[in-house]
Amino acid sequence: SYQYFKNNQNKKMSVILVNQMVAAVEGEDKLDAQDSKSNITVTVVVVPVKKRINWWLLLIYFIITAVGAIGAPLVQRLYYMHGGTRKWLSSWLQSVGVLILLPPLTFLYLKNRFTNKLSSKVFLIDTQLIFPSAAIGILIGLDNYMYSAGLSYIPVSTSSLLFSTQLAFTALFAFFLVKQKFTFYSLNSVAVMTFGAVVLALHTSADRPPGVSKEKYLVGFFFTLGGAALLGLSLPLIELAYIKSRKPLNYLMVLQFQFVLNLVATFVCTVGMLINNDFKNIRREAQNFAVGERKYYVILVACAILWQLTALGVMCIISSTSSLFAGILTSVLLPFTELAAIVAFHEKFTGEKGLSLALCLWGFTSYFVGEYKKTGKMHSEDGIKDRKTDIECQGQVEMILK
Repeated sequence: SYQYFKNNQNKKMSVILVNQMVAAVEGEDKLDAQDSKSNITVTVVVVPVKKRINWWLLLIYFIITAVGAIGAPLVQRLYYMHGGTRKWLSSWLQSVGVLILLPPLTFLYLKNRFTNKLSSKVFLIDTQLIFPSAAIGILIGLDNYMYSAGLSYIPVSTSSLLFSTQLAFTALFAFFLVKQKFTFYSLNSVAVMTFGAVVLALHTSADRPPGVSKEKYLVGFFFTLGGAALLGLSLPLIELAYIKSRKPLNYLMVLQFQFVLNLVATFVCTVGMLINNDFKNIRREAQNFAVGERKYYVILVACAILWQLTALGVMCIISSTSSLFAGILTSVLLPFTELAAIVAFHEKFTGEKGLSLALCLWGFTSYFVGEYKKTGKMHSEDGIKDRKTDIECQGQVEMILK
């Protein structure tokens, strides 16, 4: 197209082609434009752009995720330790923090509207993303409840390592839903980290908190595994929704997708709270909270904000890489959550937990090295292909113009 613009004297035709290219980016796969003067037809073909990893930006997303993923379970456990009993309320806190995204989204929308830099059609979320985000939001709402219910019966350290099994579910669903390609490094990572969770699962009976019966402990155990499975399904579904989007995926689209998803998840948990009469009992629970009513509300607000940071980080990681990569990164944070719980709550650190921690770190390192090598190889191959394509296109355009 560049060579055609350079040699063609019909400037109006060049403008038409540029406009059609913009239209192609917005959803069309192939468009034709014809110059009536020279009788030349130029075809604009939209080629999907390969996803390239910005490692510095990914590091920022990872830090945001780490702050939320390590801090949120600790704060949520504080709620249960000092007298909190409302599981639907605890689940509700994992998504209601999405309301903090409303002011920045409103500000960005109004700013772009008044400065005429971005139309509302481009700014607003793609309609093809609304329904998938709502459907995934239902799954996330149920997942929040299963995780909260499990955490009420088992220690944070055990819950964190059990929840790392979501990586195996993520890998399985990513293979079927988004055709995730596995390398030796990714397969090794999934196998090692899953084995670490199995080792922990076989030696958790001695880790039962005081006052928790064996039956309740098993309920918490299997609820946590169920929550891991739902999260493992949700991450590839989010990636699939991103792939199906007709608009370029940027941070504004990711924020809006997260807003719709968590808003629906909040609605699901709100229904559960209404059925369980949680709203009527919040004030009474706050008055009877062991460390005081004021700290009760501080814990609730902090929990909501931290969980939202986790969600934001995971969404951005998926948009930058893949659902499997997001599963790897979140899984490697779980052992650090375990260590933080051991320090903060003096939970037991058994040999099985130490082995599980080492295996998780090994698996993460394996996957990270594999992704880094693959990315470097892709960049090298893409550079060679781009140079060959430029030479071929230049020759074809020159022949047509002659």
